[in-house]
Amino acid sequence: MSQSPSNAQNNIKMKYFAATFLSLAIYNSVQAQDIKSYTLKEEKIISISTKNRIETYNGKTALVVEQSKLGEYAYTIIKDTDFHNGTIEIDLAGQPKADAPQGSRGFVGIAFRLAKDTSKFELIYLRPSNGRADDQVRRNHSTQYVSYPGFPWERLRKESPEKYESYADLVPGEWTKVKIEVLDEKARLYLNGSSQPTLIINDLKQRKDLRGNIALWVGPGTLAQFANLRIQKLD
Repeated sequence: MSQSPSNAQNNIKMKYFAATFLSLAIYNSVQAQDIKSYTLKEEKIISISTKNRIETYNGKTALVVEQSKLGEYAYTIIKDTDFHNGTIEIDLAGQPKADAPQGSRGFVGIAFRLAKDTSKFELIYLRPSNGRADDQVRRNHSTQYVSYPGFPWERLRKESPEKYESYADLVPGEWTKVKIEVLDEKARLYLNGSSQPTLIINDLKQRKDLRGNIALWVGPGTLAQFANLRIQKLD
């Protein structure tokens, strides 16, 4: 039996208020957590195929990170971050090194939910050299989501074109404000204070239960800088 118009309208209103209540509950829960700042010092990090140093870069005290040996996955782990759901904020910059191999884009990003044995993690990164390229296809590949193990960018681009990458106005070597919001199987990337996400992921590949440390990720041929890491945990 079909619903009467008044019953149908009531059901729509109930669903609307339920969704609104859930959103407010999540928002208030996040707001209740303290935002913790992390000092990017050498005694606070663990290097995985990276070398690190502290220097002043474009007005900020920064941790400079580059690969110590060639490989797809090189990152600097921030100790004791133990992240599941919440918000990660950081200032970062990336540019190709002078001796970078052809095709380097200044790859720089944030890995999160990095398992203790480093066997799994989620990763969102930027390709700063693509942001203002003359080739529109390259511009469309300015931001990227990947997941380890099993989901490198090549596979995601082949199987789901355009779904896990997007355009952003980026400049190599310039500071970019990054915010990543994570909730269960969803993640949102915001750049430079925008209220709208640059990249939306609705199906994090390692699923919703993974938790772990946060790491500063760099790709081949990249010189990267990181500053002002702040983490707000939901759980």
